[in-house]
Amino acid sequence: MRSKALTLALIWAAHGALAQDGPLSAIDWLSDSVTPPVVAPAPDIPESAAPELVTVAPLDGPVLDAAGLLPPSMTGLPKTLWGSSSRADLAALIRSERADTLPAVQSLLYTLLLAELAPPQGEGADGTLLLARLDKLLALGALDQAQALLERAGPTHPELFRRWFDVSLLTGQEDRACAAMRAAPDIAPTFQARIFCLARGGDWNAAALSLETGRTLGYITAQQDAILTRFLVPELDEGATPLPIPNRPSPLVFRMFEAIGEPLPTATAPLAFAQADLRPTAGWKAQLEAAERLGRSGAIPANRLLGIYTERRPAASGGVWDRVAAVQKLDVAILSGDAAQVAMALPGAWQAMQAAELEVPFASLYGARLAQMDLPPAQKSRAFRMGLLSDTYETIARNHEPQNRMETFLRAVAQGDLGGLTPPNDLARAVLDGFSTPTLSEPMQARLNDGRLGEAILVAIDLITDGSRGDLSDVSEALAVLRHLGLEDTARRSALELLILERRG
Repeated sequence: MRSKALTLALIWAAHGALAQDGPLSAIDWLSDSVTPPVVAPAPDIPESAAPELVTVAPLDGPVLDAAGLLPPSMTGLPKTLWGSSSRADLAALIRSERADTLPAVQSLLYTLLLAELAPPQGEGADGTLLLARLDKLLALGALDQAQALLERAGPTHPELFRRWFDVSLLTGQEDRACAAMRAAPDIAPTFQARIFCLARGGDWNAAALSLETGRTLGYITAQQDAILTRFLVPELDEGATPLPIPNRPSPLVFRMFEAIGEPLPTATAPLAFAQADLRPTAGWKAQLEAAERLGRSGAIPANRLLGIYTERRPAASGGVWDRVAAVQKLDVAILSGDAAQVAMALPGAWQAMQAAELEVPFASLYGARLAQMDLPPAQKSRAFRMGLLSDTYETIARNHEPQNRMETFLRAVAQGDLGGLTPPNDLARAVLDGFSTPTLSEPMQARLNDGRLGEAILVAIDLITDGSRGDLSDVSEALAVLRHLGLEDTARRSALELLILERRG
């Protein structure tokens, strides 16, 4: 056992990477669950003057960076979207995109992250781009999407398995993750992961021996020793002082704290940890707060958010309970078909969703139905704006009679025809400029001329996010790029969200 443990320790200490030209990940909370691959050093002195052996590989093997869930027939994006862009530049752009952006832009980002696309031309496909896409999905809390992408690519490499293992831990599938680890001879677990999985499999003696070996070899820190000991010997919890909360717990540490009866809060943890609170074992309030966080990032669909909102009657008042009550009141009113009840419930529900920045999921659920109801003028105007945030925005705009200049402008944006209009404010002017014939910056024009279309889209996403808070000319350029590339629906929805949601800082 000591010999085997020593071998594991030495492997764990070795340095390796899936991609050799940059950091492994921007996600610093991933578990150290598996050891990196061993990279054997090249000998300093040649043993022979004969030519070196040439390593060959099949040309039709899987290309990690090309892995995706959405084929071009679904996304409408060309297979060669990345063009000749630098793989490292694309990875940096993907990792830098923010979660707090417009929902329409967020949706486009998800499409890029999940699309089947050829790797950048002229560069080897070593998985750098796939890791960046996966890490962005994890940062957005989109664990279901990340897990599906990992399983499509095949999580057989340590850096991919590491992410798959952590996703499984956060979604309550740790037994499946441990079984996969045992079944994969090329995956070498670290001491923490080995001890955890041995205990989950019921082999407590082997888990305890591994812990002792890790201590002896100095590969278990004092903090790790404390949590692992409590995890293996639950009797120590009786009357013991609670363990200090780690500053940046990994999913593995998170699950062990939960197992010893000291669950860690997720409200201030990275967004991916909120998924753990969607499990049936979590309390309703924790589920509600997690669903709202994940709803804002687009990680869960609106119907799932609604299902949690309407699960039962509010247990108290204030905060999330007031939002639950407001949504339930409107839901009942719409189901009844009583326009008077809807008119009374709509203002409170809309204000609650504005406070939570969940207007778009809310509108996708109710916008189309509200547009068909005979509401008083004030509520009809509110329902019109909600409808423009839904999938049927173009139909709703066509059937609405504008009551003021802003409604006239919104109606024109939804239909993609702003000719002859006078914008009602500066933001509307930026939108108008983006829908006319703006002059693109030299770097952006160069990207388009060189066929670096994916890079242009990623930069446009950044421009529209930051431009709405500062330089409105960036908004114009971003909208123009989206329209130039045929992303008309995203351009219109982004413009409508800018004008209706007032996301300006």
